[in-house]
Amino acid sequence: MLAHLHVKNLALIEEIEVEFGPGLNILTGETGAGKSILLGSMQLILGAKISRNIIRENAPYALVELLFQVENEKAREALAAMDIYPEDGQVLLSRKIMDGRSINKINGETSTVSQMKAAAACLLDIHGQHEHQSLLYQDKQLEILDAYGREKILPAKEKVRQAYKEYSVCRNELDSMDMNEEQRNREAAFLEFEIKEIEKAALQPGEDEELECRYRKMNNAKQLTDSLLLVHKLTGYDTTEGAGETVGEAIRELVRVTQFDEGLAPLEETLTSVDGLLNDFNRELSAYLEDLTFDEGEFYETERRLDLINGLKAKYGRTIEEIGAYCSQQKEKLEKLRRFEENLQEMKDRLAKLEKILFENSDKLSRIRREYSSQLEQKVIQGLKDLNFLDVNFAIDFQRKKNYTDNGFDDIVYLISTNPGESLKPLGQIVSGGELSRIMLALKAILADRDQIETLIFDEIDTGISGRTAQKVSEKMAVIGQHHQVLCITHLPQIAAMADSHFEIEKHLKGTETITQIHVLSEEDSVRELARLLSGTEITPAVLENAKEMKELAQKQKNTRLK
Repeated sequence: MLAHLHVKNLALIEEIEVEFGPGLNILTGETGAGKSILLGSMQLILGAKISRNIIRENAPYALVELLFQVENEKAREALAAMDIYPEDGQVLLSRKIMDGRSINKINGETSTVSQMKAAAACLLDIHGQHEHQSLLYQDKQLEILDAYGREKILPAKEKVRQAYKEYSVCRNELDSMDMNEEQRNREAAFLEFEIKEIEKAALQPGEDEELECRYRKMNNAKQLTDSLLLVHKLTGYDTTEGAGETVGEAIRELVRVTQFDEGLAPLEETLTSVDGLLNDFNRELSAYLEDLTFDEGEFYETERRLDLINGLKAKYGRTIEEIGAYCSQQKEKLEKLRRFEENLQEMKDRLAKLEKILFENSDKLSRIRREYSSQLEQKVIQGLKDLNFLDVNFAIDFQRKKNYTDNGFDDIVYLISTNPGESLKPLGQIVSGGELSRIMLALKAILADRDQIETLIFDEIDTGISGRTAQKVSEKMAVIGQHHQVLCITHLPQIAAMADSHFEIEKHLKGTETITQIHVLSEEDSVRELARLLSGTEITPAVLENAKEMKELAQKQKNTRLK
């Protein structure tokens, strides 16, 4: 359940901290006191978009923190699947907002908005007026039915999803094969040309690197010759400037003085080794120069071959290996074209098999949905009677879509009749806003018993209702509160009287600023707030007595009839 709420610098809220309790938590307050801001703060955790003016004026940031005590095992499993584990049974979700960007954290670790939204969806369900309207859409109606029968429906939906994926891939491949004989002939001729061009080249692995090396050598033969002749001269023995001649003279001088000092012998040996190395180097260089010849015919052939290989690389791949792989691919395509009619029939046969599998899985999903729809119809009828629909009938009509989807082929419509003798019609044709909110409340109550979500938040649940209907709604809220934590923002005293914990949201001036605050009410203050809801600004002793009696009757009813 939601144990603690902390909001700072959000619109009219300077800073508030609230400890919510189990059961039914009622929030009341004057119009404009900030109830919508409080609800909006929770919706931010659920991934709501950030508006520019959400941060309190002159504040550097806004902060929302929700601390949940997670007791439901299904909720723990759902969080574990997202690699989120409660610490001491608690999960802390926080969102810090600064200049249109936000920092999101789960148990102190940074997360994305989508991760935050997914985690919050396991713990919290906010039901506002916009969701009343969503009930008019068939996709939402199907979503509710699937949620009701999730034990069998979700596995069946997964099989449909996988079958539809395979069917769609096959159908797209078949569509891509849609070409006439002339197109096939053109494609085959083009493939044959590419294959012939590559095979005619008879490329060898590593050939391009060898040719590049040979080409560089031949293309720079004159520069090579001139440089190497100079090196031969500078290191040789033919002139007095040559290193060989200079080293030889140095050795002769060193030999003459070594007789005077035997300690010079190692130096003489070293210099003699240098002379030997120079002599070997000079001899090998002479041999290289003798072999360095320039054959114009060989140069031309090397250049032509390189041009051919580079041309193929430009068209078919960056390396000889890639060109070979491309050629193999084109051969496979050509073979498929030559076997086009055979392949086409094989693909059609495969699509027919996959469509049969998809139909079987979709049909099984539809049968499971129909099974659960019968149960849901009866539960909704009873739930609506509990909410003061005196003579109501409800049914779920199934139609088949023209095309398959990854959700099967079912189209469903919720049908309702709220008056005796009135035929069943789609919701949107006959229900009012108040009736629609009660229908959604009935569905929420049904789903709540099958859901892992521990905390339900209701806003605008009292739209368009009063009197006996309001009393029925309050009783339903109290029943849900016996199994779930419920937070309800209301204007109706009948609903507020059922509170296990009653909070007042109020707006007042602090200096020159307007701020919103929230605080829990004592039993006496709760009665006074009920009196305000009953009579408005003027609270007389009679109104107070009436409010006290309403509170006592509500608590008595919770302890007896609603158990």
